[in-house]
Amino acid sequence: MFGRPEAAAAAKLHVVAAGAPDAVDACRPLLDAMGQSLFRVGSEPRVANLVKLSGNFLIAATIEALGEAMALVAKAGVDRRQYLDLLTSTLFTAPLYRSYGGMIAEERFEPAGFAAPLGAKDIRLALAAGDALRVPMPLAGLLRDRFLTLLARSGDALDWSAIGRLAADDAGL
Repeated sequence: MFGRPEAAAAAKLHVVAAGAPDAVDACRPLLDAMGQSLFRVGSEPRVANLVKLSGNFLIAATIEALGEAMALVAKAGVDRRQYLDLLTSTLFTAPLYRSYGGMIAEERFEPAGFAAPLGAKDIRLALAAGDALRVPMPLAGLLRDRFLTLLARSGDALDWSAIGRLAADDAGL
């Protein structure tokens, strides 16, 4: 499932399912009650897990990229919120950029909607899947290190978007 806690509370999750068609059909009423969409990704249940991990990898990569870009412009004196408004009004209009970008710009990492240790776990699992399938994932290696840095700095209770703050820290902001 994709969606933050507020999406879950509103039954607006995006559900990814895999398995025998009759088994998925039997679960459909429950899945429909939790989400706004259902995506079937094959007959092997493990594939749904891999799709979820790959999606979380992309979200973490976006968070890291937003953090680095905001640190760059903030170091030059640009207001991060103004910069985010520019980005989300032009090139990057997806809700993901608005929500996580807002959390980074406002340094609002508590309460955690998805805690940093869970993000770290998903990146480790994505790397393990990459190893098993012989898919190099150098960006996932970087993300693993960013999560380790955040956790080493007592970030366990923070939202995983707090990795977006690390670039600002590295830049002395």
